[in-house]
Amino acid sequence: MRTPVVMTLGMVFAPCGLLFNLTSTLAPGWRLLKGFLDQPVDVELYQGLWDMCREQSSRERECGQRDEWGYFEAQPVLVARALMVTSLAVTVLGLLLASLGVRCWQDAPSFVLAGLSGVVLFVAGLLSLIPVSWYNHFLGDRNVLPAPASPVTVQVSYSLVLGYLGSCLLLLGGFSLALSFAPWCEERCRRRRKVPSAGPRRSSVSTIRVEWPEPELTPAIKYYSDGRHQPPPAQHRKPKPRVGFPMPRPPPKAYTNSVDVLAGEGWEAAQCQDAPSCSAHTCDSTLPCDSDL
Repeated sequence: MRTPVVMTLGMVFAPCGLLFNLTSTLAPGWRLLKGFLDQPVDVELYQGLWDMCREQSSRERECGQRDEWGYFEAQPVLVARALMVTSLAVTVLGLLLASLGVRCWQDAPSFVLAGLSGVVLFVAGLLSLIPVSWYNHFLGDRNVLPAPASPVTVQVSYSLVLGYLGSCLLLLGGFSLALSFAPWCEERCRRRRKVPSAGPRRSSVSTIRVEWPEPELTPAIKYYSDGRHQPPPAQHRKPKPRVGFPMPRPPPKAYTNSVDVLAGEGWEAAQCQDAPSCSAHTCDSTLPCDSDL
């Protein structure tokens, strides 16, 4: 499995932030003083958290200068010492957790450890950003951070800039690693959806349960067996409602025939009786008998 991009960015930003903060904490370059009256024009005094260095363009730097104004006893300097050291220790702890969580040499990283290391590194960035910002706020205040009176000028030096960069990189690296919690949270939510609840779910006050009557369906499969349509049983038939009102019907008519169909048969029988030679089967109403001829 490839290492996610957020873990890669975190593992790049966090060591860079640690390096910048370490340089900012140890280097004597938080504040720069220029323009001393009793010294050459090119003399510069660098003030840090632990040491002061005097530098001249024509000579080498001389550190371990004496604190004549009580600079090291100022509250921003004491707070910066404590918070910067704490930030370095927390950063080391965060990087240790990140190396165990990312585990580039394994198939799958540990998203929980990687996310936890991101939170730790983010806190380390805040711990270093607070003293740097506070020191920068009182940089020109000679009452809070003692310095010689004017015309000596006070400027920002390189260590303060490195402190800002290191804090921002730790914040970005910690935030990037903290995004590793997203796959872990997604997997946990998926498992909760799959596992059924232990007991019946309690209905809230706003829940309304409506039970609709199920329609009565007529089983139609067995009425079409053998390819023939068979009507459903009588119990499933519903009578159709009659619409309108009944119309009066006339009584049935009887038809009579006034012609007597037996009248001709009686005449023919009389003719046959008068002629004895005529038999019943040879006598016809349309032909004369032999006696007539």
